[in-house]
Order: sequence, then C-alpha cells, then structure tokens
Amino acid sequence: MDIAALFSQAAHEAARFREGAAARPHHPARMYAGCVDAFSEPLPEGGTSGDIVIRELVEKAEPGLHAMTGPRFHGWVIGGSHPVGVAADMLTSAWGQNAGNHIATPSAAAAELIAGRWLVEMLGLPPTSSVGFVTGATMANFTSLAAARSAVLEQAGWDSDRRGLFGAPPISVIIGDDAHTTVFSTLQFLGLGHDRIVRVPTDEQGRMMVPAFERVIGAVEGPVIVILQAGQINTGAFDDFAAIVPMAKAKGAWVHVDGAFGLWAQVTSAHRHLTKGVEFADSWATDGHKWLQTPYDCGYAIVRNEAVHRRAMTIAASYLPAAAEDERDPSHYVPELSRRARGFATWAVIKHLGRDGIANMVERNCAAARRIAELVTRETGISVLNDVVLNQAVIRFGAHLGDDAGDTMTVETVAELQRDGRLFAGAAKWRGRQVMRLSVCNYQTDLEQAEINADAIVEAYRAVRARNSKETGETIVAK
Repeated sequence: MDIAALFSQAAHEAARFREGAAARPHHPARMYAGCVDAFSEPLPEGGTSGDIVIRELVEKAEPGLHAMTGPRFHGWVIGGSHPVGVAADMLTSAWGQNAGNHIATPSAAAAELIAGRWLVEMLGLPPTSSVGFVTGATMANFTSLAAARSAVLEQAGWDSDRRGLFGAPPISVIIGDDAHTTVFSTLQFLGLGHDRIVRVPTDEQGRMMVPAFERVIGAVEGPVIVILQAGQINTGAFDDFAAIVPMAKAKGAWVHVDGAFGLWAQVTSAHRHLTKGVEFADSWATDGHKWLQTPYDCGYAIVRNEAVHRRAMTIAASYLPAAAEDERDPSHYVPELSRRARGFATWAVIKHLGRDGIANMVERNCAAARRIAELVTRETGISVLNDVVLNQAVIRFGAHLGDDAGDTMTVETVAELQRDGRLFAGAAKWRGRQVMRLSVCNYQTDLEQAEINADAIVEAYRAVRARNSKETGETIVAK
C-alpha cells in the first residue's frame, strides 16, 4: 500500500470539503433513509484497494453531511473544528497512540499536562485543579460528579469507592429546573437518580432563583451536591455563583458547574462578569469542541481537589505501569483506559489562537448573536424571548397572532429556513411554547455573517406569513 498517496488523497478530500463549507447549503443533501440506501451492500467477501475505499466513502458520505463546520450553522452549540485542531487530530489518528498512560505515550501525557495547565489558567480556575480529557460535557459532568459523590460520602464517613452505594448515607442533589438534560442522565448513570433530586425553581431566563435556593439548602441535611449552570442551553443565562456558592459551602456541599460553553465567558473581559464567583466551585465541566473549536470528541472535567479526582477515576492493574509522585498518568482522571490522545488537538488550538485569539472569537460570536437579535426584531411579529447575554437567542414568530398561531408559524419558519439552507437553526420548546433556538459558536461567524443570518430569518418568516395570511386574516404590509 502506498501510504503517502492514500493519506494525500484523504487530506485532499478533507481540504476540498472544508474550503467549500461557507458556500455549501446548511442542510444535508441526502437524509437518513437515502444514506442507508447508499451504504447498503452485501458483506464484502474480498478486499478493496484503499484508494477506492476512500473514494467510495466520500461519494456515499458527503451528501448526508451537515455543514456543521460552516459559519451559519446555529442548530446546536457546536464549534467549527478549527483547521489547526483538525490537522493535529489527523496526526493523532496517524500516530495511533493509546493515551491511557504516560509510559505508553509520554508525549500524549505531556501534551495533556501542559494543555490542562493552559486551560485552567485561561478559565481563571484554581491553578492546582486537575483536568481529565474526556469525550465531551456529558462525560465531563459524569467524571466531576463521580468525584463529588466520593467526596461528600467520605465526608459523611462512607467510602463509596470500596463499599458502593448500598447502605450509604443518602445524598441530596440540588439542581435548577432548567439544567441540561445530560446532567440528569449523568445523575442516573451514577446511581443518584434523575427523579429523586431537589429541583429549584428558575426565573424567566432559566437562572436558579436565589431565595428559593436559600430555602432548599437550609432544609437539607447530610451529604449535599449542588449543580449550577454557566450558560443555559436555550438562553445562555448564568446562575448567580457569587450568591449561591457561599450558601452551599456553608452547608458543606460540593458545588459543580456545568459550563459546557458558558464557562468560556471567563476568557473575555466583556463577559467575565457573568461568571463572577464561579472559581469558588469544586468542579467544572466544559467542552473543547464547542468554543475552543477542537475537533470531536473533546471535553474537560476539571476538579479542584486532585486527590479526590484521582481516587474516583484511577484504574489499577498489575500490567499497568505506576506513575511516580511527580508524573501525571492520563488514565487517573477519566473513566476510559483506551482512548485517543485528545491533548494534541487542544494544545495545537490554544497554541495557534492564544488567549487573546480565543477571547476575541468568543466576543465576536456574542456580538454576532446580539446583532442577529437586533435585526430580526425590527420585523413585525418576530420577538426574542431572552436577554442575549452571551451567544444564544430564543426567537419566536407570529406570537402577535396568538399563542397557537405563534407555535405554528415558528415551526413553519424553522422548516422554511432549513429548506432554504442559508443557515441552519432548530426548533425547541421554551416555557411550553415553540421557539427557534439560535446558537452562535463558530470561529468564522462575525457581524457580516450575522447580517446574512438576519436576512435569511426575516425572509423565511415573510414567506410563511404570506402562505398563512389567508387563514389568519393578517394584512401584510410590504417593507
């Protein structure tokens, strides 16, 4: 096999795809059923040359790919996989290293160590915090909350790592009503249950209400875990860390922050006020493949107490080399033993952009979100339901015609936008009503792209209004 030719072929196809991302429609050309048909064939009895396999993979896969790397993909909080990170990730795959321990791959362990130090410094967290490189925010929450479970039970005199949860003192988990769904799943995975938690009411932006939290924390006894949020998934809102964390700490609680994308506000001078007090928590979860723009899969579990982190995660076996006191073994901070070396791409992106470049990117995205909100609300019948404090906008269409009509027109406008393909956004429910949720989280999205977005949104809404005007009796005035 000509490895150089094969890798060059793959690199050429990758570059061609990425260079056309901005001009490509922001929707797949082929949906799931068509993709299944394209890939369906009998099990191969014999082999096929590598160049043909790569060519066929491109032909079959590309029509069913979303333009997630494009500057107008806003359906979810998804980064654009920066080319420098992608290049580092290509090398990571080619090197074929299992990053489970520092003896097997010293350079992978070293890259994680330094990239982790950079992350902690950039995010303004305690410098002695440990970092586990995981698949994403779900596993970052899982890892951090596993450490929390171990710590609060140890504080109550119970060693859950040895004895499990049978007979353990019950843990009170306090969480806001509008926490992300994956946090509830994490609690399920950890045996803490997603229904036996104590839920705290939230305000119109999804922030935990401080007086309600004060009543709840005052009433609980025994081991306590408090889960706060930096960046509500719909509105981008932040819990009041400065008020809540001290109350939780006074009760002996472990405070965890789900900051999948919102924790990156810490990097910017313009938005750091939103996270005031977040550094006093005990653990934090965030994603690299969101605002840091690393390729998938890349998340970070950050824990203030390294010893607790290690105790909850360490995998030991006679065939695994032991780390010396001054050596960091990557497998001591994550659930996986076999895994890819995520530190290389993280190191490469931070090295390429620097603290200033990352801060500028976050501020650029936030400015674009505000600009979109400002422009679309000039159109009669389009409203933004949240305070655009970060990069999220919750948009509703036709609500002036009544709640039910607003639901219908919102769903139809989202569908019209997705057919049009100039941008991608998705529908969601917020406070019981249909909305369009816009997430701006791509290194290429700026004010120029915001103008394109706003025009596309308004035009889609006007098309839906025109189709529905006979049924609603609405008189449309051309602008």
